[in-house]
Amino acid sequence: MVVLGGLLFLGSLVAYALFMPSGHGFGGDHGAKLHEVVKEAGNSHERVLILTVDGVISGDPIDGVGESLVDLIQHQLDKAAEEASIKGVILKVDSPGGEVLASDEIYLALVDFQEQSQKPVVVSMGGMAASGGYYISTASQWIVANELTITGSIGVIMHGMNYRGLMDKVGVRPEVFKSGRFKDMMSPDKREEDISLEEREMIQKMVNETFQRFKQVVSEGRKAANKVNGENTEEGDRGRTLAANWGDFADGRILSGKEAFEHGFVDELGNFQTAVDRMKAIAGLEDPELVEYHPAFDIGSLLRFLGQSPARKIKVDVGFERPQLKAGYMYFVWPVAIR
Repeated sequence: MVVLGGLLFLGSLVAYALFMPSGHGFGGDHGAKLHEVVKEAGNSHERVLILTVDGVISGDPIDGVGESLVDLIQHQLDKAAEEASIKGVILKVDSPGGEVLASDEIYLALVDFQEQSQKPVVVSMGGMAASGGYYISTASQWIVANELTITGSIGVIMHGMNYRGLMDKVGVRPEVFKSGRFKDMMSPDKREEDISLEEREMIQKMVNETFQRFKQVVSEGRKAANKVNGENTEEGDRGRTLAANWGDFADGRILSGKEAFEHGFVDELGNFQTAVDRMKAIAGLEDPELVEYHPAFDIGSLLRFLGQSPARKIKVDVGFERPQLKAGYMYFVWPVAIR
C-alpha cells in the first residue's frame, strides 16, 4: 500500500509537471527554467521585473538540489536584459546579509546588467536590508527605504567556536599532523596559548581587506548613482549623496531607514509603491505591468533529489531553523538577525 501510494504521488507530480499551465515559461540558455507571473496588470509593452532577495544571501544550492540564489538572480537578469518589453528591475531586499562572495557576485551581476542593458535597477528595502543586503543595494540607481527599515551594518565578520576547554574537561585530546605551522589556523581544538599573534594578524588582515572592499562598493555605488541621477533637472530626482563623514557610520552599526536617508545611504523614504513610482519616473513609464520570474517545476530536479540517497528522509518543518554562520567563512551579515 505504501509503495502504491508513493507511485501514485510520483505519478501525480509527473503529470503536473507535464500538463501544468505554463503561461510564459522559458529556460534554454539561462540554466534555470523560469515561469513568468504577472503581479500587477498594466501595459504589457512596458513591463518591470520584480526581483526578490529574501533571507540570508548564500551561494549554496537552493533546497540542496537546484541552483543557488546567485545563479537564479543571474538567470533572471539575463532574461530581463533580453526582453525588450522589460524596462527596468525593482529589487526587493529583505535580508540581514550573508556570504561575502555571494553578496559580491550579486552586486556585480546587477552592475553588469545595468551597464549592458541600460535598464535601471531601483531597490525597495523591506524590514531589513543590512550588511550584505545593503551591499547588493548599492549597485542600484535608486534606493528606497522605509523609515523603520533596519539597514547599515557595514562590516565583515568571521566566526569560529573553540571547544578545547570542554575537551580537556572530559579527557579528550586531539592528535594533529600538519604540513605547515599555519595549516590548523582557526582550529576549534587549539589551546588559547597555541594561537599565535601572527596567526591572529593574518586572519584580521583578511577581514580588513574585505571590509575595504565593502567600503569601496558603497562609495563607488553611491557615486555612480549620483552621476546618473544628476542628469535629471529636478532637484528631487537627483537622489542623496553620501555625507562627508559617512565612514564614521561604517563600523558595523545598524541604521534606521531615516538615519540612512539623512547620511545619504539611501535616496528616498517610502514603501514598495514609492519604488514603483520612482521606476516610472526614471524609465519614463505610465502604466507598467509588474512581473516576476519564478523557477518552473522541474521533474528532473525532483528525481535527482529522490535519488541522492537510498535512505532519503522526509523532514516535516513544524517551526523554523535559523541558519548559523559557518566557521572559517567571511560574511557581510548582521549576526544577531540569523541566530
